[in-house]
Amino acid sequence: MTILPSRFSNERSKHFLVNASSYRQLTRRDVLRKASAGFPLLTFAALLAQESTASANPLASKQTHHPPRARSVIFLFMGGGPSQVDLFDPKPTLVKHANKQIPIKLPRITRDSTPNCRPSPYKFRRHGESGIVISELLPHLSRCADDLCVIRSMNCDQIEHSGAIRQLTTGDGVLPRPSLGSWLLYGLGSAADNLPGFVSIGTQNDLPGKVPYSSSFLPAAYEGVAIADVDNPIDNLEMPVTRPVQAQRLAAIRHFSELHRQGREDDSRLDARIAAFELAFRMQTQAPEAFDLSRESPATHKMYGTDQKTTRDYAQQCLLARRLVERGVRYVVANVSGKWDSHANVRDHEKVAASCDQPVAALLSDLKQRGLLDETLVVWGGEFGRTPTAQGAGRDHHPHAFTMWLAGGGVKPGTTYGATDEFGFYVTRNQVHIHDLHATILHLVGLDHERLTYRYSGRDFRLTDVHGQVVKELLV
Repeated sequence: MTILPSRFSNERSKHFLVNASSYRQLTRRDVLRKASAGFPLLTFAALLAQESTASANPLASKQTHHPPRARSVIFLFMGGGPSQVDLFDPKPTLVKHANKQIPIKLPRITRDSTPNCRPSPYKFRRHGESGIVISELLPHLSRCADDLCVIRSMNCDQIEHSGAIRQLTTGDGVLPRPSLGSWLLYGLGSAADNLPGFVSIGTQNDLPGKVPYSSSFLPAAYEGVAIADVDNPIDNLEMPVTRPVQAQRLAAIRHFSELHRQGREDDSRLDARIAAFELAFRMQTQAPEAFDLSRESPATHKMYGTDQKTTRDYAQQCLLARRLVERGVRYVVANVSGKWDSHANVRDHEKVAASCDQPVAALLSDLKQRGLLDETLVVWGGEFGRTPTAQGAGRDHHPHAFTMWLAGGGVKPGTTYGATDEFGFYVTRNQVHIHDLHATILHLVGLDHERLTYRYSGRDFRLTDVHGQVVKELLV
């Protein structure tokens, strides 16, 4: 997202004024495309008007396929691969076979783990009225047990970080594809006129670059906005001149863009750039407030843990995520970058759990007390899990069976779904593939994953490709 620079002087801007009353019967695109003389530009009032149609604005709100249960999605991405057998899926059998070879057939492709069982060093117990089992690593989240829908039977196809993150975020572990957030924005449009519809907070070092928030072959307007630093979210948000002058400059850019469009009608990049400039202009009026965490009460900051060094980073991400969905942003990702990747020592989980347990629990509680949890789907999980077998003092990557959880937004609270074998190595009941998760997320926001298609390179593409089933057992 780029905010308009100071390119035109106030003196030159005076020559670009136009009487908008002449064009009240026309849309903005009509004005810019059909005028044959002069320099027809949008006035400040026209830029703030809500007359844009879906054809003129790719981010305009769209009709859903069916009534949605969730208005927004917050994806709490636990990069690196959280260990299911140390967090949500206890396996006492691992204790019986400690340091012994696991007595099951191992997959053909493995990495560096040994076949020897490694029991969890952590204690588990049931929590809440639902009795959901959570380990001692997550004491804050344990108090939210009755809000969780825990899926113990997740499964993916990729064993390396980059491929698994790519599959989790785009549906394909190998080829460039649009991200989940871009598909969602393409299907729903944006509900936030003055903010991006898709925001990715933090960084993801195991798959650097734009892949986790890229629109790929979808129109570029659906790409996510990356916020690497919550303390300095977006550069140049302050207007360098008065708002009317800034509007005139934007209108000039739009005019020249429309001239450039002639003969390039099939290139979505220009629409995306125009939409980005107009959104950036509107963000200058609202985004500073939305991204300003200092407006929250001291009690809220303490609840999230922004006042503590251990939790500050992820607490800020979670708090900002709540502020964004509260203002209509469709899809927000809060990233933990690779910290769950405990190859050397399984106890490395203690540090990362301590950094995000309190913020995650605070987010759930905050959404709930504000009446937002019912219309916000929260998704927690990493790109895969970790082996029940040892890799030195740690655990290796494990795509065959791992745990994720959902909360709010139309899913059954206080539920545990699916099961793994006695060692936690393979799924034995109700397998949920990444494609199924994607289909379910889209369903909850009102989109049919089989109908949400985009024509590209001679065929219709879907987020779920030719796969995926909505997991109806998870739904209220």
